[in-house]
Amino acid sequence: MSAKRLLEADTWIALQRAADRLLGRLAQTLKPYGVSPTQYNALRILRGAGPDGLPCGEVAARMINQDPDVTRLFDRMERPGWILRERGRQDRRVQLARITNEGLRLLESLDEVIAGYHRESMGHLTQAELKELGRLLASIR
Repeated sequence: MSAKRLLEADTWIALQRAADRLLGRLAQTLKPYGVSPTQYNALRILRGAGPDGLPCGEVAARMINQDPDVTRLFDRMERPGWILRERGRQDRRVQLARITNEGLRLLESLDEVIAGYHRESMGHLTQAELKELGRLLASIR
């Protein structure tokens, strides 16, 4: 195996390990609030969508981690009252998801917790390093 191919493989493994560690820490941070990282991601997307909400398929497309069963994810988020789903007015085949006031309150309570998680996991990097890391990750995507 060439040196470049070995470096590519080693770098890929390091990236996977870092992603796994970050996601594991995020899950532990969110656990006391009864929210999974995937649910948190969906709630953030819906908060950004505003009061009109988004079609469920659009939320799924914007997710960081693709969940093969978004319907069940939304079922789990609807039970505690974090979201509402309803049929579209113009196209009844489309199901819209909206964040509720309860979901907004949950996210507001998590905003500072997540900011602390970001500081804990990325605070040791300089601003220049963060920008470079973001640029490198974007080029991989």
